[in-house]
Amino acid sequence: MAFDFLIPKLETQVGIVGNIGLYSYGTAFFAFITLVIFISISRRHNPVGNALLTASILTAAWAAVVAISTLLPNPILLLIQLAEAARNGAWIFVLLKLLSLRLQGTDHILASNRWVPWYYLSFTMIVVLLISIDPLLEKMPSLFNISLYANSGGWLAMSIVSLLLLEQYYRNSNDAELWLTKQLCLGLGILFAFDLFMYAEGLLFRQLNQNAWQARGLISAMAAILIGVSVSRTAGKEVIANQQAFRTSRHFAFHALTLMASGVYLIAMALTGYSIRYLGGSWGGILQITFLCAAGLTLVVLLFSGRIRASFRVWLSKNFFSYKYDYRVEWLEFTEILASGKTDIPENITRAMANLAKSPGGVLWSRTDGGRFTIAANWDMPIPLTDINLSELPEWLRTNEWIIDLREWQSDPDIYANLAMPAMISAIPNAWLIIPLLFGDKLQGIVLLRESEIAGDLNWEDRDLLKVAGKQAASHLAQFQADQALVESRQFEAFNRLSAYVIHDLKNILAQLSLIVANAKKHKRNPEFIDDMVDTVSNTVDRMSKLMTQLRSETLRAQQQEFKLMELLQNAVDACKLQSPTPELTVVDNTLTLACDSDRLRTVFEHLIQNAQEATNERGEVTVRLLTGSGFAIVEIEDNGTGMDEQFIRHRLFKPFDSTKGLTGMGIGAFESRDFIHSLGGEINVTSAVGQGSIFRVLIPCVNQAGARHASPIS
Repeated sequence: MAFDFLIPKLETQVGIVGNIGLYSYGTAFFAFITLVIFISISRRHNPVGNALLTASILTAAWAAVVAISTLLPNPILLLIQLAEAARNGAWIFVLLKLLSLRLQGTDHILASNRWVPWYYLSFTMIVVLLISIDPLLEKMPSLFNISLYANSGGWLAMSIVSLLLLEQYYRNSNDAELWLTKQLCLGLGILFAFDLFMYAEGLLFRQLNQNAWQARGLISAMAAILIGVSVSRTAGKEVIANQQAFRTSRHFAFHALTLMASGVYLIAMALTGYSIRYLGGSWGGILQITFLCAAGLTLVVLLFSGRIRASFRVWLSKNFFSYKYDYRVEWLEFTEILASGKTDIPENITRAMANLAKSPGGVLWSRTDGGRFTIAANWDMPIPLTDINLSELPEWLRTNEWIIDLREWQSDPDIYANLAMPAMISAIPNAWLIIPLLFGDKLQGIVLLRESEIAGDLNWEDRDLLKVAGKQAASHLAQFQADQALVESRQFEAFNRLSAYVIHDLKNILAQLSLIVANAKKHKRNPEFIDDMVDTVSNTVDRMSKLMTQLRSETLRAQQQEFKLMELLQNAVDACKLQSPTPELTVVDNTLTLACDSDRLRTVFEHLIQNAQEATNERGEVTVRLLTGSGFAIVEIEDNGTGMDEQFIRHRLFKPFDSTKGLTGMGIGAFESRDFIHSLGGEINVTSAVGQGSIFRVLIPCVNQAGARHASPIS
């Protein structure tokens, strides 16, 4: 067996007096038995008490096995191996348990108990491999060296792993934690550092040092004393509950893992070279030299590649360390700034992105409909005097989705594939980060941040956070731009509707004036005609003046005024008397009062009366009636003209820009009339039959009727 070959001087002593190993390992046994008793009493106060108890019991058992073996004629080496493997595995479990408690509240695998079954499984497989490799290869003398190095390397690796875990725990402990666990770390450090020395020397000389082997028991007893001091300090205290989150040194971990990877690489290279030489026949030496040179060249390339080193650091940080940010806090603060009370959304976006990067200011470019980028906001950063031509920068950002660190770009432009930065961007004082705001596959905006006085170089986590925040900000910016476009569209819609109303009023005024001109030659010497003409022109001037006032104020609303509905209807009927058939007014209640824009309401009634006249021949009748009921003023305009069918009333009567008058109609009179009546809380109902005429019933709430505003229209 390889273990047997390493310790050929492990022989029993004839006399007990001269058996140094018996006394050495016997001392270790009694030291750890005492430690077991002490831990049993106080383990309920220690979160890792059960693990410490198990490790101490197994260490005591290991010391007893080795001590008894010194009394036997032929030591049972397999039992010694099993006992030592159990001892090492138990103490490694203790260290992992300590790290697990430090990582509580993170997403690391050690923060939960998921790693425990995997640890048991993997450690058992390693031990089985170490113990069984000798029987598997003992019939192949040519492979004995492989068995030797694999076996001894396994025990050496256990010591190295233990020391690495111990170093990480010790390095990242605060002063209060060190006071409690310093002796535990020192005790385990002595135990495994001595094993590392002993097995490394044994691997070098291909046998263990007998003096080191015998002194190992006393060293273990010293470790038991230090571990006992640490346990006594934790008794009666809740130790781990108040520990800070585990923060491993990234710099040390990078170099430690690099060293381990280099060792594995060199071992693999040596084994491969040996296999080539052994199996290569006459070509073995040549192939071995060629392979070693190629492997060495590959190692040099890997070590001197900045991109590979950077990628390895990112992988190490993502998989072995807790995160730098409390993402819940960062995201809540980011969202709060985006949704702050200020209405300047672009500035809110700039402030939110700057706050994440700890930057004191920034500038935001937003994409226009034409694809250009214009400055939309600046926050504590001067806007350039002239518009900056971003050139190919937007397309580069959209394609690569990278955050540009201008300091890094200036020192090492190769990282950014020789990006041609616009000269005016790089000339901005204290310009630092360029962050793309990506909305889907479209670049919605670009944020330029000022250099921070407190933030250092960006790492992978900073970049990932800023990228995700940039996408959220891009959706916010896209929604803002869509809202702006909608507001602008509504403004144009309002302007177009206003224009349509104005043109319709002008058409009515023009019709009245045209009628006067047409009748002037026939009735110009009739005094009554002259009086009606003067009244009509005066009324037209008043309406035109009010229309111009509305246009100057850019609103269709006029001053609310109270008036009698009977008087307004009389004026509307008088204005329509120039056209045949002459309308007749019938008033049931002459006390009805309204409060609204009287001019627009009069226009509504004039339009309805004129439509009735146009649908009726000169011998027909048009009647206007003023009624009341249920808190509503009811105005009926009835004619016995051509009438309308139900399909026309339902689908075309009140539809804008749909007219039956050909080129003389605009199709918005009925729509405008109903729209205004609805704004008063009223309704227009229509009853009609083809060939029998029509009745337009207008219902308007009255101000002199209790509860009128809350009444429902009647049909």
